[in-house]
Amino acid sequence: MAVPKKKTSKSKRDQRRATWKRKAADQAQKALSMGKSILTGRATGFVYPQEEEDEDEE
Repeated sequence: MAVPKKKTSKSKRDQRRATWKRKAADQAQKALSMGKSILTGRATGFVYPQEEEDEDEE
């Protein structure tokens, strides 16, 4: 026979939400840091395509 599950406490629920939000904040910080690194030209950990400038068209 089916048995009802126990209710999750508010503290457990809040703890899970806090972890989820902390992970999101960490990812946002890493993305911002990577963007700044690319703009300053100091990024060496990955390869990304760069647009080539055509001097013949000018």
